[in-house]
Amino acid sequence: MLKMVTFFQGLPGQQSVPGTLDLPGSPQKPRSTSEAGSETSMSEASSEDLIPSQEAPEGEEESAKKKEKKSKGLANMFSVFTKGKKKKKDQPRLSDPEVQPKSRPEEAGPLPTVEELKEALELGRLEVAWQVLALERQLEAAAAAGGTSDEELVWRQSKVEALYVLLRDQVLRVLRRPLEAAPERLSQALAVVSQEELEDRRASRGPLATALAITRPRRWLQLWRGVVAEVAAERLDAQPAFVPEGRSEAENRFLHMGRTMREDMEVVVERLKPLFPEEFNVVHTYAESYHEHFATHLCTLAQFELCERDTYLLLLWVQNFYPNDILNSPKLAQELQGIRLGSLLPPKQIRLLEAVFLSNEVTNVKQLMTRALELESQRWAQDVAPQSLDGRRHSELAIDILQIISQGQTKAENITSDVGMQIKQLLLVELAALLRSYQRVFDEFLEKSKLLRNYRVNIIANINNCLSFRTSVEQRWQIPQDSLNRLVEPLKDLKAHGFDTLLQSLFSDLKPLFKKFTQTRWAKPVETLEEIIATVGVSLPEFSELQDCFREELMEAVHLHLVKEYIIRLSKRRLVLKTAEQQQQLAKHILANADTIQHFCTENGSTATWLHAALPTISEIIRLQDPSAIKIEVATYATWYPDFSKGHLNAILAIKGNLPSSEVRSIRNILDINTGVQELSRPLFSLIKVT
Repeated sequence: MLKMVTFFQGLPGQQSVPGTLDLPGSPQKPRSTSEAGSETSMSEASSEDLIPSQEAPEGEEESAKKKEKKSKGLANMFSVFTKGKKKKKDQPRLSDPEVQPKSRPEEAGPLPTVEELKEALELGRLEVAWQVLALERQLEAAAAAGGTSDEELVWRQSKVEALYVLLRDQVLRVLRRPLEAAPERLSQALAVVSQEELEDRRASRGPLATALAITRPRRWLQLWRGVVAEVAAERLDAQPAFVPEGRSEAENRFLHMGRTMREDMEVVVERLKPLFPEEFNVVHTYAESYHEHFATHLCTLAQFELCERDTYLLLLWVQNFYPNDILNSPKLAQELQGIRLGSLLPPKQIRLLEAVFLSNEVTNVKQLMTRALELESQRWAQDVAPQSLDGRRHSELAIDILQIISQGQTKAENITSDVGMQIKQLLLVELAALLRSYQRVFDEFLEKSKLLRNYRVNIIANINNCLSFRTSVEQRWQIPQDSLNRLVEPLKDLKAHGFDTLLQSLFSDLKPLFKKFTQTRWAKPVETLEEIIATVGVSLPEFSELQDCFREELMEAVHLHLVKEYIIRLSKRRLVLKTAEQQQQLAKHILANADTIQHFCTENGSTATWLHAALPTISEIIRLQDPSAIKIEVATYATWYPDFSKGHLNAILAIKGNLPSSEVRSIRNILDINTGVQELSRPLFSLIKVT
């Protein structure tokens, strides 16, 4: 099965996605119009608009010292996040006292002017956020106390809000590229957001003065989530630095987005999670943002008519790579375990794409298999000799066909096991059709190509193919035996036709030799059989190029032919022996011939032990003189060979010229008792016609 590492790490020349979340060259967000507007309004404001003027009791030098001391106090308040990586249980919470503002911040001393705060914020000094909050608190107090006109309150509130706009933009700029910022600065930005969330909660518990506009909740945590979504879109939509040749645009896009998401999420887990307070839920936020943008992109792509390759790749990413190699990658699996991100595509869209994939893949497999069979049959017609592998004639057809099917099966299983099961049934149907076509094409070859020089070795190679087909199907698909037998039925016919063709010339050569038994009235049965065995022996070396199992099976066919033809000669009714001595002499020859046939065939690979009793029992029936003993042999014989009929028995008993007809009828009736005792498994006497 394709592994994600192939796409993420193993591609020749493939470079890593340049940069991660802290990439110095990442595009910066343009300054907003609200930010520009806030600077304009801030230039007109001063602290006199927000608090009453008062003389400082100390001199300028002492006042500067107090300001420095006050700044250090603010730094200490924000330093709760600058102590390096902490375990989750040590991360500050919004409810922790150290991140909450002082109840009466104005007691810390006079606040800076609005111009000073604006200048500090423009310089990125986030530690002055505490003074901005203090101005807001003082404004609320003035509104609650009364005595200040509504116009003045509105004017002063606009100055506070302008400072907040500037503070917000500075904070979000830091949080947009959190790893580019110094640790202390990042901690300050996080503390500001945390403090603002607390202020939103405080404001929700009580109404403001009616003269002041409602400015809370400001929802800066929600704004930060929006920034994360923007960053995710920027990162996933960026053009990859290196685009390998040979890939479609969709494939390159999948690869870039997948690698970017995995690498960026690993950075979030390893570097951002220890720095962010628990309430930010930083891993969850980034994961959802990346997932949503990834899903949106794929949903849009799925609306178009995709080529076959892109349809497969889309399913592969949605169903396999994304859930298994990204979300469940070693560094992310535990962190994302409780986050329900869902699928990149809706189930209905996935089912539709799967149906398209299955149709495309089955069509491709069918075409490839048909082409492979055409090429193979062309080699037969061109009289090309098959390969020889380990002394056996070998054809690549079975390997090619099973490889084509295996590739289609593997592609489907790479998507999901369910798709793999669906295509399995479809491919089995196509394989059955291919095997039937294979049998038809082979039969045409047997009929039309008899004069080709490599005719017989190509037959042997195709018989050997039957083993490759069956073995591969059994190993790849665990299907019921009945279904398997039906599937490979064409192979059985192909093999049988191949055997018949290979043995046809041999059996033709043996026919006149078997006739000698009756022509000589069984005068020289030993010499005749020796000639028969010698003729068979000359033909056997050719069959050594068959696979062992098929060579044994073919030798069993030779064994069956020798026994069958021998019985046919005995059943010709041309030999009638009047005396017991003559019958015993014939029985002795038959027994000797049976032993010779059995020894020769067994020695050359026949496993047809079921034939061993065929001739010796006939010999015994001919030898015996007692009708009762003959009945016992006949009854036993009928259990071994259920197709042994009364006609066959009559032909054998005809040899016994001294047996009364009444006894013949009595012996023959034994077969009525034994009819149907044993189911016929292998035909013998049904192949022998008697007159």
